[in-house]
Amino acid sequence: MKILITGAAGFLGFHLSTNLIDKGHQIIGIDDLSSGSNQNLELLLNTKNFKFINHDVRVPYQHDVDFILNFACPASPVQYQIDPVKTIETSFYGMKNALDLALRLKVPLIQASTSEIYGDPLVSPQKEDYWGNVNPTGLRSCYDEGKRAAETLCFDFKRQHGVDVRVIRIFNTYGPNMSIDDGRVISNFICQALNGEKITIYGHGSQTRSFCYVSDLVEAIIKVILLPGCPSGPINLGNPTPSSISEIAQIILEKTNSRSEIAFLELPSDDPKHRLPDISFAKSLLNWQPTIDVSTGLNRTINYFKTVL
Repeated sequence: MKILITGAAGFLGFHLSTNLIDKGHQIIGIDDLSSGSNQNLELLLNTKNFKFINHDVRVPYQHDVDFILNFACPASPVQYQIDPVKTIETSFYGMKNALDLALRLKVPLIQASTSEIYGDPLVSPQKEDYWGNVNPTGLRSCYDEGKRAAETLCFDFKRQHGVDVRVIRIFNTYGPNMSIDDGRVISNFICQALNGEKITIYGHGSQTRSFCYVSDLVEAIIKVILLPGCPSGPINLGNPTPSSISEIAQIILEKTNSRSEIAFLELPSDDPKHRLPDISFAKSLLNWQPTIDVSTGLNRTINYFKTVL
């Protein structure tokens, strides 16, 4: 297939591009490089069957493709709070433009939604039918509400125009080719540990996350691409095993043999206390569940960061 990936130079866009190219597909990668990685882009440009277009997805675009993967949007609080207006515009206008193209071409579309649509959840684990607990005016709302509005657009296009939309709600994912300055928990801790800096934990470190290794997530997304038709609703994709932030910090300190100390900082507003996916729908629909345990995934990720720092 000829596949369009927006946000192709980002962490997930890069891994999806390389995986699909290895499977023989042609990739058209769109990115304005506002948060994407030039290093990832250079690696992609050296591969066969990859074409890059520097473009802001808030502006309509036209390409003849067989499938669309909409992954364009900064995904870490540090990045999406730099320009919150652009973040919510990217979520909404970028979604609208991708859906308009899917409608015109009559092709399926995958929307990279997020566990952030659940906000600071009042139930755990979070199932797809949970509506969430989101602050619509907080510092994180540019991303949270942007992604929620994007999902609304997807299902309105499905109901009104019959577009084949496949919405995946991605929980915390990590692995090689993460940016060293994206502000995510695992990349932050590894870089700080390897550099001998203080490990900065926000709050008491008791808040929990579920960390999915990137190859597991990519495998699930490939299965979503191969579905014979449009699923009934959003699909949670992530690791159903929780870890506390303090626990992850200790594991990374041990694996890097670091003498870094831990510094506890004030917890940012609206930071979720618990984030854990119920993936029963993904298991039944895709016959999928993660296979890479956190220890193995962290070893691979630490080895990557040792090569780039």
